This record gives sequence, structure tokens and C-alpha cells, in this order.
Amino acid sequence: MTHTDATPRAAGFRMPAEWEPHEACWMWWPWARPVWDPGLRGPDGVSAAREAYSAVARAISAFEPVRMVARAEDAAQAHRLCGDQVDILQLPVDDAWARDTGPSFLLGPERELAGVNWEFNNYGNEAWAGKPALAEADFANDRLIATRVLEHLGARRFDAPLVMEGGAFHVDGAGTMLVTEECLLHPNRNPGLSQSRIETLMMEYTGSEKVIWLGRGLVDDETNGHIDELACFVRPGVVLALTRDDPDDPDYAAVQDNLERLAAATDARGRSLEIIEIRAAPPAFHRGVRLSLSYVNLYIANGGIVMPSFDTPEHDDAAAAVLARAFPQRRIVQIPALDIFAGGGGIHCITQQQPRAV
Repeated sequence: MTHTDATPRAAGFRMPAEWEPHEACWMWWPWARPVWDPGLRGPDGVSAAREAYSAVARAISAFEPVRMVARAEDAAQAHRLCGDQVDILQLPVDDAWARDTGPSFLLGPERELAGVNWEFNNYGNEAWAGKPALAEADFANDRLIATRVLEHLGARRFDAPLVMEGGAFHVDGAGTMLVTEECLLHPNRNPGLSQSRIETLMMEYTGSEKVIWLGRGLVDDETNGHIDELACFVRPGVVLALTRDDPDDPDYAAVQDNLERLAAATDARGRSLEIIEIRAAPPAFHRGVRLSLSYVNLYIANGGIVMPSFDTPEHDDAAAAVLARAFPQRRIVQIPALDIFAGGGGIHCITQQQPRAV
């Protein structure tokens, strides 16, 4: 593994779209941290989270290899719950959101593998849902995990001078990126940087050419509006976007504004966007906080879509039908995900695709 001061775009690297072929999927195994306990169904939330994570890992492993990072003391349990089809890698990790703390993988001019190591400050490290902000030592391993994974793979590393999480952006692999103003411009991330400078850095470190800015994220989203709750590319020029039907819903104004911005936008090739709307599930609450439930928060696997369900059959079935039409060549698999979302994220948040290299 080598580090370079050049930016990925200057070196000819780009971040592939999530539907491009994968070598593997990376996940981190959850352990007993305050984020999980108590759970939705009882005091032992971490056990419920582990069952849900293992279900996601097993589902993805039917399409592509899964590499689960676990603390040494949790490795045996992770293997037992995930089964032989999931590889367990022992590395120190603090939280369980591989999308946000793992490397954002890139491919070079000869399809060689590399990764971006973003600065991580624990989502601004603010108190949330009655829990205090963490000491820096409590997320020190999360700040190092991207470097450790790239070292394990022997892949080139690009250190980005930007506080960022992988769930805060989405790319189409053809030059266009989706982000939100709420997250990227939040003062708890990069207060000394202008919007234009943040945009430039995001393009330099993903190989993108254009950024489409949406507005706000979902109510009570502790990530300050990650894009992976709101919208994602289905293919270049086509975006899946979350909608709400009830004008009195607290999320209605934000998702309508985002739809209007998407309708007015063009991508890096100058094309207007086709928008596929997907209706949100009914609200659910935990610890007095509204959960950021979203069917957009899914994983695109080789030949499959692993998506959440929320114990709301009418909405779950309708969302699966939308995704079946959006991804006609992929098999749709739904995994009960309320116990994941109770921790603050979803299926996209707990996964990170490694693209197939040379």
C-alpha cells in the first residue's frame, strides 16, 4: 500500500458506480456500544443488530464475497452468525458503519485498485438522542480503519483533506455526484471551507466532474442529511428518489424540494435526469427520535439488490416492486432492517463495495 499526495482525478482514478462489478462487499461487525442499547424490542439492542447484520451479510454473499471486519473478541460470534460463506477479518473497529468509515474505493487508468481515506470526526461528534458526545479515543479506530483495510489489500491510498463520510455522496460512475447542502455545508464538518472548495475537493477525490446539490435530509437524521437516505443513481441519467404523500409530514417539504432540484438538474453529460419515485415507509420512533427509514438505503450487489423492509407489508411490497422495475436484471432481496435503522443507519450504511480491479 502506498500513499500519494496527488489527487485521484489528477492520477487518472475515479470512483465507479455501485452497479459496476464488485470484487467483494465490506462490513463491520457491531459490538456493545451505546448506539445499540436499548434496542427497539428490548434492552439488548446489539444482539438484534448482529442478527440483522448477519442476515444482510448472508444475503449479499449469495451474489458476491463478503468480508466482515470484527474485533478479535467478537470474531467467533461473527463467524457463527454469518456462516462459512462470509470471511471474517480481525481488525479493531469502533462503530459498525462501513460505508462511512471505510475507504471509498477507486479504479485507476489500468483498473488498479485504490481508495480514499476521508477525515472522520464522528459525524461532527455531537450529543444525540440523550447520549453524550464521544471522547476522540472512542472513535480512534474508525479514523484508522480505511487505512488498515487498504494496507490489508495492498492498495494505493489517497488521504483527502476533507471531513466526509461515504454515505454523504453518491456517484454515477460517469462524472456526476449527488450530495446535500445540509450535510456537506454543516458547520460541524468543514467550517473553514467554502461550498465551492468542498465541491472541488469532492470532485478531485472521486474523479467526478459535476456535483448536484440537494437541500435537506430527513428529520432527526443524526448524519445531518446523508444522501443515501434520499436519492441514488440507478444508472447514468436515472435517479431513485424518496417521496412522501402527506403534506403534513415533517419530511414532506424537504423531499419535495429535493425532487424539484433533481427535476431541474442536468448531469455531467448535460442530460436531464429521469426520476424514479419511491414512497417512504410510515414513520417509526426509537428513544423518542424519528428513525430515518428509507428504501433508498440499499445495497447494489452483483446481480442483486439487497433492500430493507420495515414490517409494513403494503409499503415494503410496493417499494420492492419499484426496485424490480428499476433494476430488471437483478434479483430483489428484502431484509427486515428496523434493528439496523434503530442504530442510526441502514443497509447502504453498513456496507461498502470493493470494485473488481485488474
